[in-house]
Amino acid sequence: MEKYKKIIEEIEKLTALELSELVKALEEKFGVSASAPMMAAPVMSASTETLADKEEKTAFDVVLAKTGEQKIAVIKIIREVTNKGLQESKQLVDSVPQVVKSGVSKTEADELKAKLEAAGATVEIK
Repeated sequence: MEKYKKIIEEIEKLTALELSELVKALEEKFGVSASAPMMAAPVMSASTETLADKEEKTAFDVVLAKTGEQKIAVIKIIREVTNKGLQESKQLVDSVPQVVKSGVSKTEADELKAKLEAAGATVEIK
């Protein structure tokens, strides 16, 4: 690290414009792009996602996976919980799998799942 100390000291003295020119000169000299550090951003976000996975999830999506035998009962529940019209609710039920509600609490997701399963539907909480 000692051999880099002198270079770092010299770089610290440069203005922003001079530093930009240095970067361009290094790119041309070595045939590289300074945008390569941007590739490190996804790695950082991946580690952020890992941290987020370790934290307890607070918002859930309720997904209607299968309608089941009692399609009309499922449509009624969809209308009730989403405030959608009959046609919109029927389209949602006809095109499963579909997200019924997203960003809900665990309690609300569990209640909705129980209602839909009581009507014969298959539901996933994600």
